[in-house]
Amino acid sequence: MAKIKVIDSEISVIKIKDEDFISLTDMIKAKDGDFFISDWLRNRNTIEYLGIWEKIHNPDFNYGEYATITSKAGLNSYKLSVKEWSKKTGAIGLVAKAGRYGGTYAHKDIAFEFGMWISAEFKIYLIKEFQRLKEDELKQLGWDIKRNLTKINYKIHTDAIKENLIPKKLTPAQISFIYSSEADILNVVLFGQTAKQWRESNPKLKGNIRDYADVNQLVCLANLESLNAHFISEDIQQEDRLQKLNKVAINQMKILIDDKNIKKLEQK
Repeated sequence: MAKIKVIDSEISVIKIKDEDFISLTDMIKAKDGDFFISDWLRNRNTIEYLGIWEKIHNPDFNYGEYATITSKAGLNSYKLSVKEWSKKTGAIGLVAKAGRYGGTYAHKDIAFEFGMWISAEFKIYLIKEFQRLKEDELKQLGWDIKRNLTKINYKIHTDAIKENLIPKKLTPAQISFIYSSEADILNVVLFGQTAKQWRESNPKLKGNIRDYADVNQLVCLANLESLNAHFISEDIQQEDRLQKLNKVAINQMKILIDDKNIKKLEQK
């Protein structure tokens, strides 16, 4: 569950079947006076909007029940709850949840419409804060993808080392040294220093040298790991691989630095 702050109200956002649903229960607290979500559902314009949304997104929508509800909407004597609406029509845009995160949630499209019922100002800020939330999630996703890409290629890299460089009956310490040495080949090729040298130069920084790599370096690193794994399988000696990889790194970094798509990714 995520939360956004709209004016002075904290609004919950949850995922339902990979779609964003926003808490109407939280939103209605921002409306002046004593109002309920059922008051909004009595409005004929509300029912018409919900019906159109369901027709577009819900193939199982019950049009017969919807017609009955539409004929009664707006009458002073008619009241409709979210549970009744969902049960009678099979609607999926509004959800009444129980439990710890209970309350009424609406698909973001419907929640924005509900925001207008609260006030025009509230709707504008709701959309703005929701967009900010999505942008933050996208940034985090981008970083996770980059890190996972590096981890996946590193696994390919270390497996190639294990199969082709590590003789049998080596001690764990010897195996560890070989892995470290191979990892540092790429560090030297790309960053100009080993992991140990970087730690000694940056004693106050947490993590490792690769945690502070930029987008260009991470892309290049992923390529170098795959390429080094191939060189290892070809039984190319470490010294020769170092020279080959260094040339590749120089050429790739020149290309990546000038790549407009990479620059856009860095800005995001």
